[in-house]
Amino acid sequence: MITEPHIPDPDDFYAALLAAHEGLSDPQSASLNARLVLLLANQCRDHAVLLECIAAACATGAAE
Repeated sequence: MITEPHIPDPDDFYAALLAAHEGLSDPQSASLNARLVLLLANQCRDHAVLLECIAAACATGAAE
């Protein structure tokens, strides 16, 4: 699992992500996030890495 920044232009990606959520309700935003997660997971295609990412995201969320 790659944890260091690995996106070529993170600021541009973040701006595009925020723009995609503009004007959406909370449920619409959550649905967009779910679809995006599934599309990105499909790009990864590595089951073990995906499970590792889920565990890492859960651990990070628990610390907040």
